[in-house]
Amino acid sequence: MKTALFLVLDQYADWEGSYLSTALNPSEQWEVKTISTEKTIKSIGGFTTIVDYTIDEAPDYDLLVLIGGNSWGVNDEKLDQFVKSAFHNNKFIGAICAAVGYLGKNGFLNDYQHTGNSEYVLKEYENYQPKYKFTEKQAVSDQNLVTANGTGAVEFTDLVLKLVQFDTDENVEKVTYMNKYGFYEYCEKYGNPYE
Repeated sequence: MKTALFLVLDQYADWEGSYLSTALNPSEQWEVKTISTEKTIKSIGGFTTIVDYTIDEAPDYDLLVLIGGNSWGVNDEKLDQFVKSAFHNNKFIGAICAAVGYLGKNGFLNDYQHTGNSEYVLKEYENYQPKYKFTEKQAVSDQNLVTANGTGAVEFTDLVLKLVQFDTDENVEKVTYMNKYGFYEYCEKYGNPYE
């Protein structure tokens, strides 16, 4: 069983990980777990969340997903070391919205092609010294990292699922099509998946 750890901070953007978590968790090959700096947090949408692990209790995992939100401006040495360890150990990593800004602020994006909410914001960070030009796309995949802006949850899901080889690219693209265009357009293109 592979583990996807969703790193969520207080005031996290609950919608940004929903497509990805609901693709991974029902699978027989993956389980989704949550991790944070605190045991209990609240989402932007008001969901109180009791996470599975705090940073100090982190289990082994295969994929780290950093969900955006309003608290990524935090200065937290344990969090920084945890994320640094994920990069150092070449884990699969996905970051969306403000979590990408956190990566830029801490110099983690410098060796990767990437996107995010705004190049303008990233350029304000002293440690942001990228080798590659910022890419104005909903989501970008490079090496072991997928980045996305805050409106790119569907595209983020698509690229993360492909990164971890969740299924064939064709099957992942079908899931993406359903999420992006809805059930009826999916049926027109691929047929009814429930018949």
